[in-house]
Amino acid sequence: MSAVTLDEINALDQDAFVAALGPVFENSPWVARAAWYSRPFEDVRELHRAMFAVVEAADRQTVLDFLNAHPALAGKEAQAGEMTTESVGEQASAGLDALSPEEFARIGELNSTYQDRHGFPFVIAVRGHTKTSILAEFERRIGADTEAELQAALDQIALISRGRLDRVVAA
Repeated sequence: MSAVTLDEINALDQDAFVAALGPVFENSPWVARAAWYSRPFEDVRELHRAMFAVVEAADRQTVLDFLNAHPALAGKEAQAGEMTTESVGEQASAGLDALSPEEFARIGELNSTYQDRHGFPFVIAVRGHTKTSILAEFERRIGADTEAELQAALDQIALISRGRLDRVVAA
């Protein structure tokens, strides 16, 4: 979708709002559906805050399901071409679409270990990162406490979703 103004966003009915902003949160249009009730928004920051508040108000199982809706970095969704357009572009921006066989195998091992340990995929806002810095973050965060990682994943999703909103809503 091409960029829309905040006035246009505020005027959308719920279905159109979800169609426009549902992709901001990976495979989770329920976030936009619930945030629609907080209209009108004065600025993109307020819109993002309202959307993220929906996630923060969710029960733990919903948050875990939300985290598990995110694709593994360079994982099976990427290989099968099943990632959202947004994720494809984001992962490509960090070179995750051009991994060597060794890098691919290492990320696969890290994905499995992380998922087994924490119960959700490793999430990182990849824009501005390189393959090297992503691997370093993976290595650093894999052994962290699961509660700390859950918060770290949500913090990263806040960065990802704000970037997506900034690309959807015209200044």
